[in-house]
Amino acid sequence: MPFKKYLLTGLMVWLPLAITIWVLLWMISVLDGLFGSFLSALAAVTSDATGASLERLHHIPGLGVVLVLGFMLVTGALVSNVAGRWWLKHWNRLFTHIPVVKSIYNSVKKVSDTLFSSNGNAFRTALLVQFPRPGSWTIAFQTGVPDGEVAQHLPGEFISVYVPTTPNPTGGYFLLLPRAEVIELHMSVDEALTYVISMGSVSPTAHPTPVAPVAPQS
Repeated sequence: MPFKKYLLTGLMVWLPLAITIWVLLWMISVLDGLFGSFLSALAAVTSDATGASLERLHHIPGLGVVLVLGFMLVTGALVSNVAGRWWLKHWNRLFTHIPVVKSIYNSVKKVSDTLFSSNGNAFRTALLVQFPRPGSWTIAFQTGVPDGEVAQHLPGEFISVYVPTTPNPTGGYFLLLPRAEVIELHMSVDEALTYVISMGSVSPTAHPTPVAPVAPQS
């Protein structure tokens, strides 16, 4: 029926935009909530006039997002010089000596350093792996290589692999696979994620497979 066809077509046009706006509004709401809690705590320990001024700032929508982004930019600029790195070193040392806190802080810091490092290998390469059984293939991402005690128990060359679930790629499985059993793809990470999230309905752009040059015959 044309009615059903037009309805589905219109839904496909507006649904991505609606979800994008919903996610952005959710992020703004969370940051504004955190900023509002900070202002309320600050107003409780200041004078009445200062507290009233802080309460007026609380009702400005989006101000929390702007201030959080500005704070992140200023922090990044400060730790980019020698003095800032010195303070950052002592800041990390402080948290690594607090019981309970140090285990959580160290774990989160190692993961964030790995994911956001410009020279790291995490999520830089899309792979084709056999999962959950031989003969079944899915998209995965290389997150690194085994090290330490784990590497000592693995024969041969292995790589660390993350297999995302679909349509929500934030959940998935961590695997250690022989390098010889994975296929490195030429598609970008964005294309691979789109392929996973769309459950295979949005095919990535075809990339030509490099052909090894043929040695001239004498």
